Amino acid sequence: MTGATRSRARSAAVVSVAFASIALSVLPAGAQSIEQTLVQAYRNNPDLNSARASVRVANEGLPAALSGYRPSVSATITAAGQVAESSVGASPYLGTINGSDRTIRSLPRAATLSVTQPLFDGNRTTNSVRQADQNVLVARETLRNTEQTVLLASATAHMNVLREQAVLDLRRRNVEVLREQLRATRDRFNVGEVTRTDVALAESALQAAIATATGAESDLANARSVYMQQVGVQPGRLTPARTIERLLPRSLDAAIIAGQSEHPSIRGARHGADAQLLQVRIAESALYPTLGLSASVTRAAEQSSSSGQSLSGSLGVTLTIPIFANGGRDYSTIRAAKETYGQRRIQIETAAASVRQAVTQSWAALEAARAQIQAAEVQVRSQDIAVNGIREEYKVGQRTIIDVLNATQNLTEARVSLVRAQRDRVVLSYSVLSAMGRLSGSKLALRTEIFDPTVHYNQVRDQWIGVRTPDGR
Repeated sequence: MTGATRSRARSAAVVSVAFASIALSVLPAGAQSIEQTLVQAYRNNPDLNSARASVRVANEGLPAALSGYRPSVSATITAAGQVAESSVGASPYLGTINGSDRTIRSLPRAATLSVTQPLFDGNRTTNSVRQADQNVLVARETLRNTEQTVLLASATAHMNVLREQAVLDLRRRNVEVLREQLRATRDRFNVGEVTRTDVALAESALQAAIATATGAESDLANARSVYMQQVGVQPGRLTPARTIERLLPRSLDAAIIAGQSEHPSIRGARHGADAQLLQVRIAESALYPTLGLSASVTRAAEQSSSSGQSLSGSLGVTLTIPIFANGGRDYSTIRAAKETYGQRRIQIETAAASVRQAVTQSWAALEAARAQIQAAEVQVRSQDIAVNGIREEYKVGQRTIIDVLNATQNLTEARVSLVRAQRDRVVLSYSVLSAMGRLSGSKLALRTEIFDPTVHYNQVRDQWIGVRTPDGR
């Protein structure tokens, strides 16, 4: 293990212990870990469930595209009643003397079975099937991106609640310390050791601390509402979390390389470009000839004075050659599809640049959070010593009340800064993993059933008939 690695491991342990020393003081036993928070979000978050439904919708595009290979079968049944009357008058030329009337009633019926089988459609179906597969991959990458967003937001919400709880506890402790300071100052004023100004300063500091604590209560309520939105349940008793830096590469360059090859926004953009290229091929198929086979069988029957039945059939091949169809609209469609493909290629570059920037930014912020924790720990220890010394010096008249109040306030702010830096390090470790495209339920080894998009894909891919979904709806 290198020196940097050992330092990182020791610092991660300090994060957990130091945060726990502050946050757990307000949390009873049996609290909920960040892993449990992520499991609940993974199961319940509506955005994530909606993205999973979108994947299932995209899966249905494949059997729809495959239908272009399959025959179409239809049956037509007709029945009609007919009545006809005719009148023949007298005609000496025809040898008839008296006229006569005639009524004809019939009930013609027919049943036709038709089958149409495409033989060649300009490769439209072939390219449509390939495009549907690419759209499925796009939907899967979109799901991965949504999963990353949800898990990062949930981890952030967990740590924000912990941070606000710890800050509120520090603010309340500060109020109690200042209240005790005010009591001691009044006692000294009563015996003539300090002036009324010292009492006023202590009272002012106490009221400012009370106002700050009230603001901390509001911040905690806001953090709890965000947690409820992301996770789907009210936050209970949450426990501090360790960083996940063990899942990160050793260097920024390695993180950038991983992000460029694995991030779902880049991979989704590539699949989207491939799907659009196939759309160009589909549009071009309108210029190609099509060949189809058709067959039909008709059984007809007529109920009349001279009843009869007939059976007929036909079989034919149709070749259609487009010369100038749709007034030239197909050519415009092809050109527009090509321009869209160029746009999709540009989006790949945009996604790659965004991922590179996100990885670099989050990595730098994580490094800064590590340094801030070390500085804040030293500051807290030093300020704690300073507060104790100033209070003793104040008792013997070598310090003023303003020195004591300022030192106490500085100690509280140093502890708050430490809590915030510890929260930032945990959240930023998740942020780096997300920027790389690796933040997922499987990577975090969440103890829940991991959604597998291939299950539904295999269930519907070759399904010819049926309106029920695989889950029975």
